[in-house]
Amino acid sequence: MNFTPIGGAGAHEGFCLIKSVEKKQTAKGVPYLDLVLADNSGEISAKLWDYKETPSNKFQSFDFVKVRGTYVPFNDTIQFRVERIRAVLPEDDVAIEDYVPSACLTGETMLAEVEKIVDSFTDEELKRLVFAVIEEYRERLIYWPAAKNLHHAVRSGLLMHTLSILRLAKSVCTIYKFVNYDLLCTGAILHDIAKIEELQASETGIASEYTVRGNLLGHLVMGAINIDRIGNSLGINQEKLTLIEHMLISHHGTPEFGAAKLPMFIEAELLSQLDLMDARLYEMHSAVDAVEEGTFTPRQWALENRNLYNHGKAPEGGVELIENN
Repeated sequence: MNFTPIGGAGAHEGFCLIKSVEKKQTAKGVPYLDLVLADNSGEISAKLWDYKETPSNKFQSFDFVKVRGTYVPFNDTIQFRVERIRAVLPEDDVAIEDYVPSACLTGETMLAEVEKIVDSFTDEELKRLVFAVIEEYRERLIYWPAAKNLHHAVRSGLLMHTLSILRLAKSVCTIYKFVNYDLLCTGAILHDIAKIEELQASETGIASEYTVRGNLLGHLVMGAINIDRIGNSLGINQEKLTLIEHMLISHHGTPEFGAAKLPMFIEAELLSQLDLMDARLYEMHSAVDAVEEGTFTPRQWALENRNLYNHGKAPEGGVELIENN
């Protein structure tokens, strides 16, 4: 943990995420908090003894906090004894992205690029539709993850995934001139938008679980329902809405992976392929980046249980999955 030494008595303090927290009692019935604290450097077991609960010190998983305490040995490991803990305040002037797994660009930066692309649309109806959807979800879209686990399960991961596909779509359209650029980009921006309602997440950008509607309907169906609602309220052409809704319910490719329909026109097929490519490359990059050059990863169940090989031939210094244009 990246806690800073303070004073001369071995105390440390710093900012971190509460990964888990449970209120317990000692053998003498004294309440305490059993916590796991985490930041980008790792995690540590922690205890807050003699805990007296008040409205201002009730904590839950995924809270962003400032802690002070000491490292103590415990059962052949190191534990953190918390002496003070509080929620992070605006005046602390810290960026949460520095303490939790996050996209390599801020949500604000990525959303600005997405909106610039939308502003370039020649189809005014699609432009109005996409801007209306973005406006409805803007606040959460900035930090929402793309998943609970697996690909882009980081703060602002949904925008990272969306922008990657958008940039791929722009390149594809320079090669295949018969592709409807505005339609493909609209599908790319909206295809996962209902993950904001499918997943429960805090401002830390970490998803804790699926919502009831998320479990019962899933983001493909929920997305189509929402686009139909917003599109009809704007008076968008019904055929265009149907095309977009089809792209949303088919972008997982096959029923095996949750698609309600196979992609049935070019832009729908392209969206499905680009979505799959970006998700797989993220998974492969994350797995290979975690092992030494010249070695294999453990089996990756999300990638047909393959052992992936780190050949060590990535550009010097590594490569980001997405960078500023």
